[in-house]
Amino acid sequence: MPTALAPPSLARLCLLRTPGVGPSRLRALLRRFGSAEAVFAAGPKAWAEAGCSDALIAGLSAPDRTAAAADLQWLAGSARHHYIADDDARYPSRLKSIAAAPVALFAVGDVELLEQPQLAVVGARGASSQGRENARAFAQAASRAGLLVTSGLALGIDAAAHAGALEAGAATIAVCGNGLDRIYPPRNQSLGAAIAERGLLISEYPPGTVPKPQHFPQRNRIISGLSLGVLVVEAQLGSGSLITAKLAAEQGREVFALPGSIHNELARGCHALIRDGATLVETIDDIVVELAAQLRPLLPVAAPEAVTAAASEDPLERRVLAAIGDDPVSLDRLAAQLSLGIAELGAALLGLELSGRVEALPGDRFVRLHRRG
Repeated sequence: MPTALAPPSLARLCLLRTPGVGPSRLRALLRRFGSAEAVFAAGPKAWAEAGCSDALIAGLSAPDRTAAAADLQWLAGSARHHYIADDDARYPSRLKSIAAAPVALFAVGDVELLEQPQLAVVGARGASSQGRENARAFAQAASRAGLLVTSGLALGIDAAAHAGALEAGAATIAVCGNGLDRIYPPRNQSLGAAIAERGLLISEYPPGTVPKPQHFPQRNRIISGLSLGVLVVEAQLGSGSLITAKLAAEQGREVFALPGSIHNELARGCHALIRDGATLVETIDDIVVELAAQLRPLLPVAAPEAVTAAASEDPLERRVLAAIGDDPVSLDRLAAQLSLGIAELGAALLGLELSGRVEALPGDRFVRLHRRG
């Protein structure tokens, strides 16, 4: 279990709250001066020499100690309230790799979920009833396939995706564009409370921060940054969901899109993504196959003896192994031969790989390995 660091200092929280200090500038100040306390002690002349604007210098000259003290009170108010700096062992490694990663996250819930393999599911706030049902169904299927669903707690597709994951008995992560002392939008109050109880709410904004329009495009980089891939269910051209998809592509994440009717305006964004190279998705199998190579190293590795025993006792793995000969066989051919879905077959093949009975070859092909001795 990752170990949390000590609570943040008052100076660190003041620096985080300073207007106009984004992640890149904040990191630059900390590198230059060594600590948040040293930043505030440096003074206006040193701040100007460090490249700070007049507005930022004004903000640094009047730190909001009252609000920072309230942040500390909020953190102390519950064991499920967390502050996760980027040097904290709990800070998610995938998020740390993106440009302008948050310097810190505030969280409510189970922070160990942050390192789980995640699929972002996003889409229109004014989604159609079919779009909401599709989001719910894909979130349920993704959860059952071992992917944790991450979204933005907005109305429409986001809310349906979170609800689908919870209905599948799984956790889900909501990335918020406001402080976590409130649920926004208010219509998602009960959903947000359920996520806090069974999953995780996170935000780069301190408690008390009101939702502002500019916060939501900013939080989209976190949704995609946490995830292995982003599924867009319904989206208009130029929408925030397409911003998330663009960020995902820039971050090296997979982009998936659900096609729709040519008469549905909410399908046009998805069709544009598909034309630009996003993977067209019809079932969860389409996503699992694309993410298989990334999912494999994220699975927990058991002791060889335990893996071997588990493989020998799994009827499905025995059945799959029996269908693989000494010549390479494709995933599609195995699925057709055994009448199995790609997700179910992929799980069995991973187990066989971990136990050293099967080797994965390029082109989604597999071959049996013969043990010696």
